[in-house]
Amino acid sequence: MIYLKTDEEIELMRESNRLVGMTHGELSKHIRPGITTLELDKIADEFIRDHGAVPSFLGYGGFPNSICTSVNEHVVHGIPNNIPLKEGDIVSIDIGTVKNEYNGDSAYTYCVGEVSDEIKKLLRVTRESLYIGIEQAKEGNRIGDIGNAIQTYCEKLGYTVVRELVGHGIGRKMHEAPEVPNYGRRGTGPLIKNGMCIAIEPMINMGSKNVVFESDGWTVRTKDRKPSAHFEHTIAVRNGKADILSTFEFIKDNL
Repeated sequence: MIYLKTDEEIELMRESNRLVGMTHGELSKHIRPGITTLELDKIADEFIRDHGAVPSFLGYGGFPNSICTSVNEHVVHGIPNNIPLKEGDIVSIDIGTVKNEYNGDSAYTYCVGEVSDEIKKLLRVTRESLYIGIEQAKEGNRIGDIGNAIQTYCEKLGYTVVRELVGHGIGRKMHEAPEVPNYGRRGTGPLIKNGMCIAIEPMINMGSKNVVFESDGWTVRTKDRKPSAHFEHTIAVRNGKADILSTFEFIKDNL
């Protein structure tokens, strides 16, 4: 069942998602060689709670931390740890909040210090593909149009699209219907309607599209251990087109 949101519900979701964007902004001030992802997790947890919300990932399905931190070849769902980040690393940070009983969700892949031009290009293309997908999230289109646009853009530039993990509907629950793949055929999948709220999140690899699920039960990495990037916005379909509820405006980055 796809739950269409009212304008009032969408505004409550905007508050949750704006806080996610603010949390990204706070973390972006601290991302540098030498900091650990566990330290970033603590900063995010305190920031979210100080702003009247709770981190939605903590305890979700047993997840042990407040944010997901996925470094280099790790695609998503990385568990924060005490290993210091190094110059040239990239780290994808996925943040979720619950405020006013509604969820916010957004991810961004950060450079740690100076990274290679090759990796910067992967990050830029993945971020660009997110907005290309969002352009297709309009009334009368279908969910497959979003994934097709992302897939076509990234594969044309020599990158691959992860198949095992997808975007999702969002609202009172973190994951609602429909699933939103980053690949697919135009004109397929559920019809997009006003009031639909979804998280669109391209996960794009530099090498093969194949991934491995690590033994910790959460972390997903590329099979060939080449880098992967992940960017995510939560959007609502209003007045026939996408209204981006999350934001990257607070992020300080060197992309």
